[in-house]
Amino acid sequence: MITLALSKGRIFDETLPLLKAAGIEVSEDPEKSRKLIIGTNRADVRVVLVRASDVPTYVQYGGADLGVTGKDTLIEHGGAGLYQPLDLQIAKCRMSVAARADFDYAAAVKQGSRIRVATKFTTIARDHFADKGVHVDLIKLYGSMELAPLTGLADAIVDLVATGSTLKANHLVEVEEIMQISARLVVNQAALKLKREPIRNIIDAFASAIGS
Repeated sequence: MITLALSKGRIFDETLPLLKAAGIEVSEDPEKSRKLIIGTNRADVRVVLVRASDVPTYVQYGGADLGVTGKDTLIEHGGAGLYQPLDLQIAKCRMSVAARADFDYAAAVKQGSRIRVATKFTTIARDHFADKGVHVDLIKLYGSMELAPLTGLADAIVDLVATGSTLKANHLVEVEEIMQISARLVVNQAALKLKREPIRNIIDAFASAIGS
């Protein structure tokens, strides 16, 4: 049995065409089912639905043989023990710094200065500002980041941006792009040895679908 870890939403939806290219079709719509393990048209392949941030952990510890996860999640997780054969070129967005329109970000991040930044992505934020020589007080949030600058909790936020419409609606502006983000295929290294042929076939089918 090959177990693939996916998270609901955009990554799940955009992975479906790649699965189809590998001859795999899920048997149920996760939005209409309460099941966390979904079968496919292949008896030897199943999908487990987990929280996006948990995908690398499931794959690392063998709860899944392979999974699809964002580059942001991988960086925060550390990627230990994971084989990362493919950038799937799906679920694209960017990691950016945003602040209130009336906040002078350029002046605030001069070498040696100190600012307060709210984010869920503490590793990415810490590394980014360390590279700039800026000291940051990081405030970890899990909910709506946009509130932090509006309430005075933080000077800026580091968050994923797709269209920018949520920032605009909350009177925030994107002041700096940190990196482009897309989803990656990750594979458990032990599973790759034990189930080499079926996993290799899936990797190859995904690679062909991306290139086509």
